[in-house]
Amino acid sequence: MSNVETTKQQILDAFHFRHATKSFDASKKISEDDFNMILETARLSPSSVGYEPWKFLVVQNMELREKIREVSFGAQGQFPTASHVVIILARKGLTATSDYVQDLLKNKKSVPESMVDDITRAYENFQKVDLNLYESDRALFDWASKQTYIALANMMTSAAMIGIDSCPIEGFNLEKVTEILSEEGLLDTEEFGVSVMAAFGYREKNPERAKERLDMKEIVQVVE
Repeated sequence: MSNVETTKQQILDAFHFRHATKSFDASKKISEDDFNMILETARLSPSSVGYEPWKFLVVQNMELREKIREVSFGAQGQFPTASHVVIILARKGLTATSDYVQDLLKNKKSVPESMVDDITRAYENFQKVDLNLYESDRALFDWASKQTYIALANMMTSAAMIGIDSCPIEGFNLEKVTEILSEEGLLDTEEFGVSVMAAFGYREKNPERAKERLDMKEIVQVVE
């Protein structure tokens, strides 16, 4: 088998291995090196026009996890047992002319000063006209949240490829989790909002059923 074929099989094996783990083996911890690799795949993830509109809160404090678990029906078995819990925040007010984006272009992305105004106008047109994101603050935030799911998927896939389990979590009360994180001084609600959570660790037991998905012909249409 060629190197390419071997890699393809390893990727598919990881996708078959991965499942939404509801309870982890609390006695097993992910090494710092392994989890840093998982976080690095999040950092390197693509985002629309390169805005990187995310922040990753790694919650290892068990008291804080318990507070959040109490208002998160989707985290009941995961938060007490996971080796690592990540709350992904999405940036608010992500317009082309915002201070964050302008700093990103000028100081982080090393865009030549002569090109900043042209790029800003192009990105603003893309957001305002093509995607109609300026219709509301919620539209802008939801667009930023979409980007965080790319990072989330990459984290779960990279974890699966080294034998680490995960579970994406949307089952939480947004208002109450926001309040908890704000009170803990972990969330500036002017800058960020809670997008999605994920738990990582090692499965307590194997899933009882094989992975089930719709057939390829039901979800793929090739237009030639």
